[in-house]
Amino acid sequence: MSTLDATDIRILKELQSNSNLTTKELAARVSLSPTPVFDRVKRLEKDGYIKKYVAVLDPEKLNKGFCIFCNVKLKQHNCSLGNDFMRDIQDVEEVTECYNISGEFDYMLKIYVDDMKHYQDFVLNKLGQIPSLGSIQSNFVMAVVKQDYSIPI
Repeated sequence: MSTLDATDIRILKELQSNSNLTTKELAARVSLSPTPVFDRVKRLEKDGYIKKYVAVLDPEKLNKGFCIFCNVKLKQHNCSLGNDFMRDIQDVEEVTECYNISGEFDYMLKIYVDDMKHYQDFVLNKLGQIPSLGSIQSNFVMAVVKQDYSIPI
């Protein structure tokens, strides 16, 4: 992978703030002409610095405002069960993020559902059906204090 110079970092910061900028708008913000900015963005994408572009949606407006962080403990610690869990969780649409963590639990899930009733149904009929799952601990989000999708660079 290539090294990042100051202009690359400025481009990444601008795109983290607004990935919908046109090449011309981005070029003006980083004080370059559009062609070199286009080439740099393509290189940053190719080298994996930019993974993808997404729209950040409002879960409340989509009736998915009930957010839960769910800690998962597997039945047993072995490679097979861990791989099974990671494979199975990929297909669960309510789970928007899954992290393998250290400590008392093995995984932390970020889950969006309609409300508590839907979460109960989710736990019983989706999450609870994963064979490698041992136990869970749910933490319900009462308010979002900070939600920044950018990486400090």
